[in-house]
Amino acid sequence: MRVLVVDDERGLVDALRRGLTAEGFAVDVAYDGAAGLGLATDRDYDAIVLDVMLPRRNGYDVVTDLRAAGVTTPVLLLSAKDGEHDVADGLDVGADDYLTKPFSFVVLVARIRALLRRPPQVRPAVLAVGDLVLDPAARTVARAGEPVELTGRELALLEYLMRHADRVVGKVELRDHVWDGPGEDGNVVEVYVGYLRRKLGREAIATVRGAGYRVAG
Repeated sequence: MRVLVVDDERGLVDALRRGLTAEGFAVDVAYDGAAGLGLATDRDYDAIVLDVMLPRRNGYDVVTDLRAAGVTTPVLLLSAKDGEHDVADGLDVGADDYLTKPFSFVVLVARIRALLRRPPQVRPAVLAVGDLVLDPAARTVARAGEPVELTGRELALLEYLMRHADRVVGKVELRDHVWDGPGEDGNVVEVYVGYLRRKLGREAIATVRGAGYRVAG
């Protein structure tokens, strides 16, 4: 899952990038509203974590412009303002959730995962393909009822494949959503698909020659 973090507190942004990466997310960052809006409209993200008080464009304006442009990516607003009217304003402009600073990182991650389960793209609480079951909240995987231990990156790759089980997912798309995009070694997807096959069984992930991969369960 790829997340965009937009905040002008560089220390906080660095901490969030490290923490979210450790949780299996691929993370892009921006330090002002205009840069964040540009990234959010040019690239495909699974969720956006957006501060309200930003240079150049505030968070409310960014959300308003995103929704006007038809971008439906879930947005979690961050703000030091905790008044009920502040929360209402953020939700009214089109944000999906609102978290006040200071906040618990554990709660932030839980909020992001909750957003990933919401419409407009239906995101079931538990993913199942054949006898393969993945619980994103508990970060557990089972095959035919037997638990399977995966690393954070393996789990993130499997989760993305299972959320798109209705189609073939290309290597570039997987790299962009599970890793950090073009800077990554082009073979990293193949390597991690190999890791998953060793743990889940070779038939769990099918290769569609010239197109990518499909989870088969």
